[in-house]
Amino acid sequence: MTELTPMMRQYQALKDEHPHAILLFRLGDFFEAFFDDAQLVSRELQLTLTSRPVAKGRRIPMCGIPHHALPTYLRRLIDRGHRVAICDQVEDPRQARALVRREVVRVVTPGTVIEDDLLTARENNFVAAAVTQGDRWGIALADVSTGEFVAAHGDAPQRPDDVLARWRPREIIVPDGGRNDDEAGPDRPGFDAAAAVVTPYDAWRFDPDVAARELRRHLGVAALDAFGLEAAPAAAAAAGALVQYLQSTHRGSLAHLRGLRLLSSQNGLLVDDATRRALGLWSSARDEQRGRTLLDVLDLTETAMGGRLLRRWLAQPLDDVEAVRHRQDAVQALVETGSIRERIRGSLHALGDLERMLGRLSHDAGGPRDLAGVRDTLDAIPAVVPAAAALAAPALRRLIPLIAPPPDLAGRLRRALADALPLSAREGGVIRPGFDADVDGLRDGAKHAKDWMAARETAERRRTGIRGLKVGYNQVMGYYIEVGKSQAHLVPADYVRKGTLAGAERYITAEMKEREALILSAQDRINAREYEVFCGLRAEVRAETERLQTCAGALAELDVYAALAEVAVRNAYARPRVTAGREIRIVGGRHPVVEEALGRERFVANDVALGTSGRDVLIVTGPNFGGKSTYIRQTALLVILAQLGSFVPAREAEIGLVDRIFTRVGAADDLAAGRSTFLSEMIEVARLLTQASARSLVILDEVGRGTSTYDGMSLAWAVVEDLHDRVGARTLFATHYHELTELASQLDRVANVQVLVREEGHDVVFLHRVADGAAASSYGIHVARLAGVPDSVIRRAREVLGGLERAAEDARSGARPKPGGRRPRRGPSRGQQLALPLPRAQEAHLLPAPQAQKAAGGPAKTGRR
Repeated sequence: MTELTPMMRQYQALKDEHPHAILLFRLGDFFEAFFDDAQLVSRELQLTLTSRPVAKGRRIPMCGIPHHALPTYLRRLIDRGHRVAICDQVEDPRQARALVRREVVRVVTPGTVIEDDLLTARENNFVAAAVTQGDRWGIALADVSTGEFVAAHGDAPQRPDDVLARWRPREIIVPDGGRNDDEAGPDRPGFDAAAAVVTPYDAWRFDPDVAARELRRHLGVAALDAFGLEAAPAAAAAAGALVQYLQSTHRGSLAHLRGLRLLSSQNGLLVDDATRRALGLWSSARDEQRGRTLLDVLDLTETAMGGRLLRRWLAQPLDDVEAVRHRQDAVQALVETGSIRERIRGSLHALGDLERMLGRLSHDAGGPRDLAGVRDTLDAIPAVVPAAAALAAPALRRLIPLIAPPPDLAGRLRRALADALPLSAREGGVIRPGFDADVDGLRDGAKHAKDWMAARETAERRRTGIRGLKVGYNQVMGYYIEVGKSQAHLVPADYVRKGTLAGAERYITAEMKEREALILSAQDRINAREYEVFCGLRAEVRAETERLQTCAGALAELDVYAALAEVAVRNAYARPRVTAGREIRIVGGRHPVVEEALGRERFVANDVALGTSGRDVLIVTGPNFGGKSTYIRQTALLVILAQLGSFVPAREAEIGLVDRIFTRVGAADDLAAGRSTFLSEMIEVARLLTQASARSLVILDEVGRGTSTYDGMSLAWAVVEDLHDRVGARTLFATHYHELTELASQLDRVANVQVLVREEGHDVVFLHRVADGAAASSYGIHVARLAGVPDSVIRRAREVLGGLERAAEDARSGARPKPGGRRPRRGPSRGQQLALPLPRAQEAHLLPAPQAQKAAGGPAKTGRR
């Protein structure tokens, strides 16, 4: 340390305070990283690695980022999960007597970003804290950019994963030393291990007494009873630790983080992360694969605030009939009044992102343009209220008194702020003339001084009689009077020589020196006073934060209702009847995303009858490419839309409330966790079988296809039986195991539905129409031909299929059930499948059917339970 320069010793001291963050050290027009940080920044950002001398014969690695490009590079570092400590100059270099004073002004982490350039406008950016206390767990979440602050708690065997899946934090704070890689939990969230950065934090900060004390101090209360946290100590511990963490990363105010709400971990229809991905509910800025989603169809909101609220509603639909109908009434009122809806949407379009502007103004990151954004938004709000007030729906009328910003704030900001504003409040040009007497006085003084100096040349010529006299200025000498040497004898006594040139002398007077000091220092003093006024205006806005946040929340809710109504009108959606029963009845249902891609006139609508007598489990069979997956997914999507409070794409619908939707669709290896496709599939199946209830909706697509045919079919059969006998969940099971259709004759509440096709010779027309009954074939060969598989392969496949079908028919001929009554419950018949290897094509043609069957291995005995 002794051999480092003073500046590098300053750097090292700050780095020691933040050993786990990349320290970006302001040096002139660059933010520099040194030592290991420099190598990391160079590698992550693909920037040139240089070096800097620090002592005789010693150089250290260095990598710089231009200060004006910091947001761009900072985003790339944050997206890669890094913590970055921003060290800036907190002293004017011109006034520094020695080394410029520098401090870490912010520690930026994935969950604590507030800059617009680093955020997605219509997506929240949550940071979470999670802790366990015995069998209890607590979670707190905050979005520092908007001021949202919530907490939740629960007991084993409930898991916090479901809460995390709903809110999808980018960063999770856990007690250091508390990680256990062999268990899932708050420190290893099961919802999406790659979705959040896990940050260990001092364990003692999660101590119930410490955390509660810091939380009370932050909220400005003597007790936490009003927030429901006295009876939820684990949630209070998480919230208190989170507040401490945010205070350590944000050196400014957290005044906007006040409205702490305690959530119920059981509240709402649960849509976990696997379901969200399988059904395509929404994509995130962090998702690697992004396509058209349900949120894309629904999100006709006019504001970013409304877009974020709609995403949160979609993540947690309601499970209360009255609450759903309350929202539906609001949507219907806007559907039925098109002119009012258009006026509301037009007025909302003029609003800025009030929530995030308030978030930035609570920190030093907020600038003059944020104040102007608040001003413009407050000016636009009055146009929203009259149209909304004309609607009678209780949910809309409740919002009207909440859309009430402070009456004088907009006018004061309008009078205070200039028309064209700089990015930084320290650059000057922020305050409008006539608002602040001190700013006006300084500006007038500077202007008079400049005017006086501009007139000095004429005045001095007249006073001295020196016709060649000139008044000039340069950065070295400042202002001066220049007189040729031939006229130097005419210079008056009050001139003070300032310099000599080859043919002239330069002078200054005491009065000129005084005016020069005024001119040169005036802009600095004007900028300093303007910054003081700006801080005062910012404090006025901060004082109204709670009222403005309430107003912003009401506007966002109105925006969502208007957007859902607009979607319903544009796409011909109908209001569903939501009940507390079990029946899911849909007439003319459509998949909202597929319909938008194909066009309504091309999409084939289908009916659904589930949860009625004898129809708790539907086995869906039919060809690939026929629409089985679309059918089962659209049923889940319509349930979500209905419980969201939205209208649905159908002619009519009745939806019995669902508490949770489970999906097992698609197939993908989890190589990072050492899981095969089949293991990943079975983990999801195990989860749904252990957590689903009779009120749940289960969507299964091709369960068992990741292993051998017999194993897969047996597992699928047993899963359906368990869902029918024990779980009782309403289930849609799409499969190519046609043997499963036998379950409809063995289980009381299992029914078959099929996707219809029309055969025309060797060609098949996919009708995409669903009807009762079991499909006769999967038509895989026809789909293969459509995909461009060579004709020779198609011909051979048909030959093999013919042999299999003849053998299966022989196996079935001696085991036909007696007419009348249900069959006894048993397992699927293995006699319909043949062991490999199959005989060659020419051999199969020469052998009669029974011999071909024998050559292929013969039918196996039917398995019984």
